[in-house]
Amino acid sequence: MNDWQRKSPLDWETYVNKMVKVAAIEKHEYEGWVLTVDPVSASIVLATFLENEKVSISVVLGHAVQEVEILKEGDDEMKQRLSCIFAPEEGKAYSPEELEKRKNDLKTWLETNHIPVTEQGEAGRTLCVAGVLTIDPPYGPEECSSSNEIILLRVQGLIQGYLEKQQ
Repeated sequence: MNDWQRKSPLDWETYVNKMVKVAAIEKHEYEGWVLTVDPVSASIVLATFLENEKVSISVVLGHAVQEVEILKEGDDEMKQRLSCIFAPEEGKAYSPEELEKRKNDLKTWLETNHIPVTEQGEAGRTLCVAGVLTIDPPYGPEECSSSNEIILLRVQGLIQGYLEKQQ
C-alpha cells in the first residue's frame, strides 16, 4: 500500500476542486481538476476542460498514484463548473395538465394494444403495466421501472415507438 492509499478520506477531500499534477507508476503524469477521490480504492477522478465546452474525465487508480501536487486552487466559478459535470441535464418541464394528457394518452394507447394498465400511487400519477412495471411522469421510456428486464426493455421499446409516432 502506498502513501496515497494510506491517507484518510478527510485528507483526500482537501484535493477536491483543485488543479493537480498526479505522478503515477511508470513515470506517467496526469493533470486535471479533482472531482472526487474514491474512498475504497483511493482512485482519483480528474476533469480536464477541452475546447468548445467538452470535458475529458480520467481516472488514476489509487494503487498507481505516487505523488499528488496541487497546482491551483479552484475559485467559485470552477467549483460550479465541476459540480455540474455529472448533473443531469434539465429536462422539459411539463404543466400538470400536460402530464395528465400524456398519462391518459399513453394509457389509452396501451389499452388499445391490449396491454393491461392501471393507475396507482399518489393521485393516480403512476401507471402500472401488468402489475410488474411502473411508468412515472413524464411517461417516457426512461421513467419505466421493473425488476423484470425483458418486460422492461419491451415496454420501453413500445413507448419509444409510440412517442416517435406522436411527433
